[in-house]
Amino acid sequence: MRADDPGLAFHIVDVFTATPFSGNPLAVVLGAEELSTQQMQRLASHFNLSETAFPIFGEPQVEQVGADYRLRIFTTETEVPFAGHPSIGSAWLLRELGLVVPRDGHVVQLCGAGPLPIRFDADTLTLSGGTPSWGRPVEAAPLLAAAGLRAADGIGPALVCSTGLPFAVVRVSGEALTRCSPDLSLLRGEHLRDLGTDGVYVVAWDDLADPVRARMFAGDVTEDAATGSAALACGVYLTVTGVLPEGGTVAFVQGVEMGRPSQLTVTIEAAEGVPTRLQVTGGAVAVSSGRTAIPAA
Repeated sequence: MRADDPGLAFHIVDVFTATPFSGNPLAVVLGAEELSTQQMQRLASHFNLSETAFPIFGEPQVEQVGADYRLRIFTTETEVPFAGHPSIGSAWLLRELGLVVPRDGHVVQLCGAGPLPIRFDADTLTLSGGTPSWGRPVEAAPLLAAAGLRAADGIGPALVCSTGLPFAVVRVSGEALTRCSPDLSLLRGEHLRDLGTDGVYVVAWDDLADPVRARMFAGDVTEDAATGSAALACGVYLTVTGVLPEGGTVAFVQGVEMGRPSQLTVTIEAAEGVPTRLQVTGGAVAVSSGRTAIPAA
């Protein structure tokens, strides 16, 4: 970066934790209003984290829907319409920097899933997911194989569920969860694409009074330390499979096997097995900041 080119400010935030160097790291790049999609993608690939977020201010469409900013979210390979830890981490950072001021404890973020409210509490933020959706049960064996498990490790049905970003959710035992060894070729393969997802959320629980243990595998990140959008999808799964037909609150622990333990809480509003609204709650903490050069257009 040249001395006469200040570049753009960026911050690294750990999300779904209150402890630095745990949770899921996120890069947030500020001042990106003039960047092209290609430039944002190059920056996301350079940071090489599961996701990089670009808050955008001043667009007419933001004001039209009553949002405070638009958030564009990129993995190392592509832009995604919605994700939990970039949404919560970006909102937390923008408030810390004074770039957004919550109204009645809320800000509204516009993303590919539409305008979504984020509520600020004492130490956590709560993100509302988009409209819940789900399909009929799918074959679990290929999903388990992508996670490095046997067909016999599956418990109950496997479903593709979403509140803005679809995930294939499959349940296993706690012992099987520790044995997961993701197969990148299968995670990038046609089967998951045919299901409309590239993410497999493997979950385990004995009693929902205790946290659900979870791991998320995908073709672009291999394994993710905390995945709010996948935990929301699992909330849909728990409702429509009859585990929590009237909704409830469920704690999740993810990232343990990666040495980055993360804590997420999902609140489900539902009736008679139909989810109507889901929210995910977690914290965030700053880790580092600096400036980055701007890629060539």
